[in-house]
Amino acid sequence: MMKQKGAGYLFVHFTGESPEGEQIYFSLSQDGLHWQDINEKKPVLKSEIGEKGVRDPYIVRSRLDGCFYIIATDLRIASGKGWEVAQYEGSTQMIIWRSEDLIHWSEPWTYQVDVQGAGCVWAPETIYDPEEDAYLVFWASMVREPGDEEAKQRIYCSYTRDFKEFTPSKIYIERDHHVIDTTIIEENGTFYRFSKNENTKNIRMDCGKHLQGEFTEVAAKNLNALEGVEGPAAFPIKEEVCLVVDRFAEGLGYLPLLTSNLEKGDFQVLDSGSYDMGENQKRHGSVLVLDEGEYQMLMERWGVE
Repeated sequence: MMKQKGAGYLFVHFTGESPEGEQIYFSLSQDGLHWQDINEKKPVLKSEIGEKGVRDPYIVRSRLDGCFYIIATDLRIASGKGWEVAQYEGSTQMIIWRSEDLIHWSEPWTYQVDVQGAGCVWAPETIYDPEEDAYLVFWASMVREPGDEEAKQRIYCSYTRDFKEFTPSKIYIERDHHVIDTTIIEENGTFYRFSKNENTKNIRMDCGKHLQGEFTEVAAKNLNALEGVEGPAAFPIKEEVCLVVDRFAEGLGYLPLLTSNLEKGDFQVLDSGSYDMGENQKRHGSVLVLDEGEYQMLMERWGVE
């Protein structure tokens, strides 16, 4: 990834545990900091399969076939199941959509994760791995692995080229603590990972040259100091990288941070007057950089001025 100025940005997200909140919402922005909700602030895509609700959607433009894919957590907390059940006896599949143009989307399909004993499959994301010429898909699962006294949230992974056929799953991130909500961005041949420490409720950062190689922690002071945050999403804005984190503990929604130096983890926390996340509260989502044609097409499709 090279830092770049997009002609526009698409934010794909859900809005919360309301009856319609755990579905797919779209928001558009020209600068990546000021967002406008589309479709009259209603869902653009709905899942009527699995648990009939989706959370944590991630959108990707595939280098392999040029299509767009959304992968999401199959989960509906609004059904009343509760977080304990959701972690230990929840859904173990992802919900996936495909589109050639960001306007027309396929019916969703599922991928059943093959992690033995998994209690859940949360926040699936993906990134292209040039060494495999395939997409690394990764997610959090609550599993009691051999030798564990009790189940723990770990990050597992698998490879795919079409989001239908996947390689056998394996552990991707193992920590002493529970870890969920991982996102990865690549810059100049280095991969930067951001993951939620589920014990301390903050985001930790590390980096490595190979997706399956060693990663070294980056001491990102301002990021590490934020407590009660989750759902990190990273994307380029002009000559910087924007990292947004969801202040779930306070119910304040997403907070943007900017850096011009990922290597040093020097993030600037933006004040409230320098961004506008739109009317809908945005929960754990992802941002796609759009070219001029895509941005204008989405603006016209949804009647945005």
